[in-house]
Amino acid sequence: MPIPNENIDILIVEDSQTQALLLQLILEEQGYRITVARNGMEGLNQLQKGFFPIVITDWVMPEMNGFEFCQAIRSREDFPGYVYIILLTAAKKSKNDIIAGLEAGADDYLIKPVDETELAARLNTAKRIIKLEYSLRKRNEEIAILSITDPLTKTYNRRYLNDHLPAAMKHAFRYNHPLSVVICDIDHFKKVNDTYGHQAGDKVLAEFVQYLRESIREESDWVVRYGGEEFLIVLPETNMKGAYKAAERYRFLVSQSTITTGAGEIKITASFGAACVSPSAKGRQVTMEALIEAADQCLYRAKEEGRNRSFAVLLE
Repeated sequence: MPIPNENIDILIVEDSQTQALLLQLILEEQGYRITVARNGMEGLNQLQKGFFPIVITDWVMPEMNGFEFCQAIRSREDFPGYVYIILLTAAKKSKNDIIAGLEAGADDYLIKPVDETELAARLNTAKRIIKLEYSLRKRNEEIAILSITDPLTKTYNRRYLNDHLPAAMKHAFRYNHPLSVVICDIDHFKKVNDTYGHQAGDKVLAEFVQYLRESIREESDWVVRYGGEEFLIVLPETNMKGAYKAAERYRFLVSQSTITTGAGEIKITASFGAACVSPSAKGRQVTMEALIEAADQCLYRAKEEGRNRSFAVLLE
């Protein structure tokens, strides 16, 4: 999302070259970056090439008039921010025409010939609205991120898992690719908390996640905090052999590391269970819950057989 600033981009849509040039000169003197389109169709093409927070458009134009142009902008939802539209009208236009333009999606209007002082004032209003919209949108995005993120480890949470793992499985089946999940658990984590304190335990969790993040494929794999000291890693396009190798890689990295905390240096190990679902006819019937349960059973086996080890299973 572009951050509003004084050197804001403005799109002028005006079929009169004289009027367009006059506006361009005035606005460039005020520090704006200007692009000119000769009609509504050309204006829409410019908006597809780049984002313009402010659009100043004439009412009467060939091919697509201002009314249709405003409607076309408001019908789109793919802009990275709000487009503030100022409609230019002739002095002889009736109030009904102005109202029609505002109802079509324009935010404000100016009567030609444009007064330079009035134009500056209207643009200041536009910038205030744009900045308010930007702040609101940014805050909403932050809230959306917080709703799917574990606050301590900054990994995804169970809500994200429940929303995205079924979609990842559906994608894998559609393109006939395997998909694996790995569940891991820090061995004897309660002992870490009891011996070193909960602050040290939190540091161990954060560092443990960092080890995982350093080992997964960016833009492909993702990590979820599944429970207290239990984490789940989703590995798209990964068969059982690949999932087991990945789990062993994570396990070895953790076992060779030392975590420095305020209560002292702590060495940990972790156990891993992996499960892979194939895109076979039977595999397609496997649910998210069944896949996770299979990985959890492998994790349980790793703990039963001494911890600090990995097991994997294929569901096909």
